[in-house]
Amino acid sequence: MRKFRLPLLISLAVLALVALWYFSREGEAEVRLSAKAFVGDFKDEVVSSGELIAKNSENITAPSGMQRYGLYQIKIANLVPEGTYVEEGDFVAALDKTDISSKINEALVNLDKATSQYTQTQLDTALTLREKRNELVNLAFQIKQKEIEVKQSIYEPPATIQKMKLDLEKIRADLGRKKEDYQIKERQSRAKMIEAGAELQQTRNKLKKLEDLEQKFTIKAPKKGMVNYYRTWDGKRQTGSTIQPWNPVVATLPDLSQMLSKTYINEVDIRKVKVGQDVTLGLDAFPEAELHGTVTKVANMGENRKGADTKVFEVEIEVRETDSLYRPGMTTSNHINISEMENRLQIPLEAIFGEDSLSFVYVKNGVSLLRQEVLLGKANDEFVIVEKGLEEGDEVLLNAPENGHDLGLKTLTGVQSAAK
Repeated sequence: MRKFRLPLLISLAVLALVALWYFSREGEAEVRLSAKAFVGDFKDEVVSSGELIAKNSENITAPSGMQRYGLYQIKIANLVPEGTYVEEGDFVAALDKTDISSKINEALVNLDKATSQYTQTQLDTALTLREKRNELVNLAFQIKQKEIEVKQSIYEPPATIQKMKLDLEKIRADLGRKKEDYQIKERQSRAKMIEAGAELQQTRNKLKKLEDLEQKFTIKAPKKGMVNYYRTWDGKRQTGSTIQPWNPVVATLPDLSQMLSKTYINEVDIRKVKVGQDVTLGLDAFPEAELHGTVTKVANMGENRKGADTKVFEVEIEVRETDSLYRPGMTTSNHINISEMENRLQIPLEAIFGEDSLSFVYVKNGVSLLRQEVLLGKANDEFVIVEKGLEEGDEVLLNAPENGHDLGLKTLTGVQSAAK
């Protein structure tokens, strides 16, 4: 048995090696994909992806007047999930209160200072005026004394009487000046009290306004609707994002009854796009849905956007259909209809090859291949019109054969070059 087993094993091994070689050769065989030229209606389209947005929406904003108190960069501490349905007055967002709490504490310190200053001014005024009143009382008392002395001096020498009268006049003059001084001091004190009172009231008002502003850092819905995150040039605003007084929008409440698709067209294709063109739209979230719209806005100026190698132009498309399932932010595929032509000979774009300024295809001619020059017309993202060089039913390759450059070339004039 053993002497027959060894030749059998050797034979099986040889067969396995042969089979392996054969099938590996089969795997290395060149795969040629082809398509036939056909006549049909041609659509010249510009295709792009876009995003659904509401045509109209109400902004939910941070409170106004923050910059008046030196609040310029405020973070969103909490924000309800996007797509949340809210009623009027429901909580939407909360802003970080760190900075405004610091401002309130500073205002409290200033209020204490202003209150203390007001009290001190009040006390100083009372003391100053009391001293001035005492001086007036003393002078009035001195005048009475001098008047009595003058009355009692009738038997005194004339010189003594005259001196007493002069002293009386001097005291009366001092009293007049002191009364004027008192009036001036009274006005000054009143002005200081008004100033201190105004400073105190201003500090109180500032504290009250800061406290009212702090209450508004809890942001509520102005009406019912679905919360949509606000999009800026660097992305959507969400928890942790920073808002500024010149752009205080925290979120939006879109009107879902009218929707737009916002898209961006490259600078090569934008010249084809015009306001009023019809658009067929698809939704990635609902592959079975087919929507229809119209181009309503084409930007005049291009812009640089992330992920784009060239400048792009913003285009807005108004969507005719509405549905409660269609939400802002959904991705759309937009087919902008530029023009339509009937009965045009077409082939797939993959079948076109080029060499210098020459366009050609690889045409099957029985079992052989030939490079055929073609004159091309308009193209969309799938097919190109062939004006000359092919006929309906001609079979062309979609990938270049290995020996493609060695094949002969037939020009549009009918001249056929020899194979290399």
